Amino acid sequence: MFLRPIHFIPADTQIDFVAKRWWAFSVTIILVLITIGALAVKGLNLGIDFKGGILIEAKAAQAVDTAALRNEISTLNLGEIELQQFGAPTDILIRIQRQEGDEAAQMKAVESVRSKLGSEYEYRRVEVVGPTVGKELLHAGIMATIFAMLAISLYVGLRFEWQFGVAALISTFHDVLTTVGLFAVLQLDFNLTSVAALLTLAGYSINDTVVVFDRIRETLRRQKAVDLRAVINDSVNQTLSRTTMTAGTTLLALLPLVVMGGPTLINFSAALTWGILVGTYSSIYVAAALLLYMPPLRRIETVKVPKTA
Repeated sequence: MFLRPIHFIPADTQIDFVAKRWWAFSVTIILVLITIGALAVKGLNLGIDFKGGILIEAKAAQAVDTAALRNEISTLNLGEIELQQFGAPTDILIRIQRQEGDEAAQMKAVESVRSKLGSEYEYRRVEVVGPTVGKELLHAGIMATIFAMLAISLYVGLRFEWQFGVAALISTFHDVLTTVGLFAVLQLDFNLTSVAALLTLAGYSINDTVVVFDRIRETLRRQKAVDLRAVINDSVNQTLSRTTMTAGTTLLALLPLVVMGGPTLINFSAALTWGILVGTYSSIYVAAALLLYMPPLRRIETVKVPKTA
């Protein structure tokens, strides 16, 4: 007995996505404007990685309760504090914002943390990250994100045609930019973990877009004279079940991290959750529709049809 595949969306679905593209473009413009406004008014809440600060790596005699430890260190009034457990349950990474003053002020903060933790901890690394290093890390993070999007677009352009590469670049830039806007609007800490989330999102977003583009290419290869609007609609409808199921299963894994992940994981998980929602929407409504506003693809001779709304 063979099990039939599960289809949450009927296989014969025929939604006119192209006709609704103006609504999608309007939502896109609104999200971009909100992002630009938030960045201009509030800016990003840069974390210790980019502003500079103190980094302490320590090992405890027994498993560390990060919540209790965070409360203890918070009583020192040293400003922003980040705790991260890594490796064994006894290993802890403590980040503290840079204190006002010179290096003596930074070392005084280090001694305050050591006094609070006591002799039960073995201190493996103590570093003071200056603002110059923080700016260099911020610049490197921005450049890494830009180069990643350009490389993705170049790959899509070489695999398909340059029009697909341009559409992929615009769509991916939209997803990454609006996710940066989420950090600005909610004033979440923007640190190296956030950059990792943006890079992960860029790869995830282009995955759905490439699936739609591949279906469009297959249809164009089978037919000589076609209506590009009909090809886009058919391709998106045929991949709609796969797109929604992929996004749904990924969100099922991320939502517990958002709810119960704690302050250490909230930035990463919230950014990916928002990015997947926006990326799925842009893959369905925006990416393919952009092909309508570019020079005709080499593989087709587009037939003239009456324009629809």
